[in-house]
Amino acid sequence: MSLLLTVGFVGLAIMGLAVETMDRITFHERFVAHQDLLRTLMIYRSVAEDPPGERDQELQELDPPSSFSVRLANEPDKDMVRQEGWMEFQKLFFVPEGFRNSPLDDMAGPGGPHPGPFPLPFHSLRNDSPPAFFGGGSPDLCHDLPHSEPGGDFTGSAPHGPDAQCLGPSPEQHRLKDLLFPFPPTRVAWLPDHRKRYRGLAFLLPNDTRWLVIRYRLPAPNPFNSATFPLALGLMTVGSGLLIVWGVRRLLLPVRTLSAAAAAFAPDAASPPLSEQGPLEVAQAAAAFNAMASRIRRFISERTRILSAIGHDLRTPITRMKLRAEFIEDDEMREKFLHDINELMSLVEATLEFSKDSSASEPLTTLDLHALLQTVVDDVAESRPLDGDRIILADFNGTVMTRGRPMGLKRAFTNLINNAVNYGGNAMVIIHPPHNGRVTVTVEDDGPGLPEDDLERMFEAFVRGEESRNRETGGTGLGLAITRTIIRGQGGDVVLHNREPNGLQAVVTLVA
Repeated sequence: MSLLLTVGFVGLAIMGLAVETMDRITFHERFVAHQDLLRTLMIYRSVAEDPPGERDQELQELDPPSSFSVRLANEPDKDMVRQEGWMEFQKLFFVPEGFRNSPLDDMAGPGGPHPGPFPLPFHSLRNDSPPAFFGGGSPDLCHDLPHSEPGGDFTGSAPHGPDAQCLGPSPEQHRLKDLLFPFPPTRVAWLPDHRKRYRGLAFLLPNDTRWLVIRYRLPAPNPFNSATFPLALGLMTVGSGLLIVWGVRRLLLPVRTLSAAAAAFAPDAASPPLSEQGPLEVAQAAAAFNAMASRIRRFISERTRILSAIGHDLRTPITRMKLRAEFIEDDEMREKFLHDINELMSLVEATLEFSKDSSASEPLTTLDLHALLQTVVDDVAESRPLDGDRIILADFNGTVMTRGRPMGLKRAFTNLINNAVNYGGNAMVIIHPPHNGRVTVTVEDDGPGLPEDDLERMFEAFVRGEESRNRETGGTGLGLAITRTIIRGQGGDVVLHNREPNGLQAVVTLVA
């Protein structure tokens, strides 16, 4: 999500910077075109102010920019198809109706300037004129510019409102008049406006039959020449990325809390409910999780009560059956009958033990795990004198403290050790050093192991590794189920792994 939002934000930032860059490019192109046109007119004046016989020498002494080509010719280049007199040219490019009240007015001839208000700007009068010399247009001569009375200088201020008219040339246009006066060209030819970056002007020099041909090329704009473009993009990307990552982590914090609560959830543990404070969606998720946890605990509690009730109710008829079996006169039949009753009693006792362990009524205490396991190993070895030498607790230096229910842990490790001896022939109990707040205990044997598909199935109730259901070769199938219930009820877990080259390993993880 962070990556997606960052990419989207960067895309929007690039679009915004691209629009700004296009505006900057447009402004830069107009500025460069204006500057190059001024440079062209200055080159013209440098040549035109000399006598005709010295113009070749002046041209050789000029040092124009590398993008400029300047030469004298008998006629304009053939591709300079547009050609006008000077007065018409200045109407198209500089000032509509020409410069007023100057010696240039005398060159206007018929159709030249006449007293009266200035007309609309040239770009509204001549749509076919090539405004590309100024990069797309000329300064607007309307509104808020100084105006002049007929036959006078510029005085006063422009009228305001919808009736304001175009009043006269701008200061920049006066600069152009001062630049060329008193050496105006007789005629001017130029390239058509469809040439993108190529510009060209040819001036018929005064008092001369030759033309000054000037051609130049506008530089291509490069937005990456500016250090602000990549710097702005980099700062926006880094800043937005950090804010997005922080925001997404804040949004996902309730999800991580919910995940941790689900991982630590133990049906038999009295863990506190999740807080239902915060945004609506978070509160609803926490409330749903608390309701689910409550239903699971209620279901397990009801199952446990049912098992306990069935076990207690079965004890009375089993006891009566055992007493009545004593009155059977056939000794062989009586022994078989008592054997079946004892087997039934063992199954009921195991069921009651399973339900009792599930209730987790024993309080949690801090205990010495090494001392507890030593007690369990000694008790199992004492109850199985023939197998005592094959039940070993590996040496461990130090003390490992853990929180748990001592009686429940004794019963769980007793089941694991007995299973290891019954099915593997021996039991090796190993305590591993604590790591990340967890302590691990392994119970290993050298038996044949189990198929991989049965390693998890062995923890189901009434499932045995020995499928014959013969009481002489196996128990009730509740030992591992009771063990996992006890350990998970204390915040730990137990899993089975096959050893190499043979044997089985029960790995118990507890809270250190």
